[in-house]
Amino acid sequence: MDIWTKLYEAAKEHYAPVEVTPFVYAHHVVAAFEAEDGQIFTGFCMEATAGVFHLCAERAAAFNMYQQSGQTTIKRMIAFRDRPPYGEGSGMPCGACREFLMQLSRENRNMEIMIDYEKREIVTLKDLMPYWWGEERMASSTEDETKIDEQ
Repeated sequence: MDIWTKLYEAAKEHYAPVEVTPFVYAHHVVAAFEAEDGQIFTGFCMEATAGVFHLCAERAAAFNMYQQSGQTTIKRMIAFRDRPPYGEGSGMPCGACREFLMQLSRENRNMEIMIDYEKREIVTLKDLMPYWWGEERMASSTEDETKIDEQ
């Protein structure tokens, strides 16, 4: 079983759309990440009509990864609704998720994102955000950490 199948199967376990209350809807988008160390972390979307609470599956998976392991670097990601990503923009993280994943780790720019499961077509996060506004700030932060480590 390849890593993409493992990620798909892990995420699929959480796909079970449910109206929690007349105001809250959950489990209708799911995601799975392969962390830097090879562990798999999952998340599901949860939305509320008030607008103050909306947690995408990708950000939920990133939160779970950090909370459970302290990791911030993601090697691979798959996200979907009722079926695996099939191209045509399916499986793409929203703008808020893209931004958060870029901010979470400088290495996440190399993260592979499944865009067509059947064809095993992927794209990297840096392909989706080629002129990311935070690159200089992230690079200087990484350089500062390297200087501290060398002391």
